[in-house]
Amino acid sequence: MDKPFIVALDFSSKEEVWSFLQLFSDTSLFLKVGMELYFQEGPTIIDELKQRGHHIFLDLKLHDIPHTVKRAMKGLAKLGVDLVNVHASGGCAMMRAAVEGLEEGTPPGMKRPRCIAVTQLTSTNERMLHDELLIDRTMNETVLHYAKLAYDNGLDGVVCSAKEVPLLRATFGSSFITVTPGIRFADDQADDQVRIVTPNQAKQRGTNYIVIGRSITKAHDPYAAYERLKQEWDGGQ
Repeated sequence: MDKPFIVALDFSSKEEVWSFLQLFSDTSLFLKVGMELYFQEGPTIIDELKQRGHHIFLDLKLHDIPHTVKRAMKGLAKLGVDLVNVHASGGCAMMRAAVEGLEEGTPPGMKRPRCIAVTQLTSTNERMLHDELLIDRTMNETVLHYAKLAYDNGLDGVVCSAKEVPLLRATFGSSFITVTPGIRFADDQADDQVRIVTPNQAKQRGTNYIVIGRSITKAHDPYAAYERLKQEWDGGQ
């Protein structure tokens, strides 16, 4: 998991996935499998991606009672993915149960998947936070609080906007990982994302991993877009 780039497989079928990955036949990628793909293709897609040498972030954002999340994580641990997540708003007991399920379900000799917590989605802005979610704190305060709950209950890191990473890094140090969606090239459309940054802005803020989807998968030349991502991450234009 040394690659800082997580490419979101925002597809509905494995046929679309294989068509996309043909362009990267010589490259081992860190791939995000989310609800859209996983609910259509099931766990077999994970096994097939692993056989091709890719790392996997299984992005299902579990949020349920602790018992249910523990049992779900116990099953997901057997898939051998690298990273899974829950919603921090599920609370402390649920987050502890998630880690317990992963530890119990990881086969002997394998490393348990790292577990991170979603703080606030990058499609959420301050107005939505206050008017719809009825949270009366600022975005930074809310993300920091949810991150502290995750940190205190044994999770490995959080999902947040890159804009909040410096605050979290100063509070929790470098070992608590940050995974940041909402990454766009400067000339991209924002689409449904709100708290967005460019790849190099994310690096400058100190994030560990960036998640980028449509800027790669919907590009006219996805391989060239991925090369551009690497260049921009390193400060090139």
